[in-house]
Amino acid sequence: QSLLVESGGGLVQPGGSLRLSCKVTTRTLDYSAVGWFRQAPGKEREFLSCISGNSGQRKYADSVKGRAIISRDNAERMVYLEMYRLNPEDTADYYCALDRELYDQCRLLDSEYDYWGQGTQVTVSS
Repeated sequence: QSLLVESGGGLVQPGGSLRLSCKVTTRTLDYSAVGWFRQAPGKEREFLSCISGNSGQRKYADSVKGRAIISRDNAERMVYLEMYRLNPEDTADYYCALDRELYDQCRLLDSEYDYWGQGTQVTVSS
């Protein structure tokens, strides 16, 4: 079983919203920083947001700033990414990733993350 399991993807109409979930399946890493990324067909993987293990630091890419909220529930070992005002350009596979080295910060570079989920597909279309 993967250390990270995403869910919540699907088909969304333009202007709609969704909440993506990321389950950290192991207790030993449940206070690590977590990031969300996405990859659209033919494009490079793109950073979206990250949250530190203590939720004290949160970062957002310009592409989602103002229409995304990242949060986490460490007791449930869950990290969430809520996205609003979705448009077709948001269509992609969405991944969560875990940075085992950080607790009170989070990073933007995908190369800094140690574990990745399998991804969940989001399609924005009418």
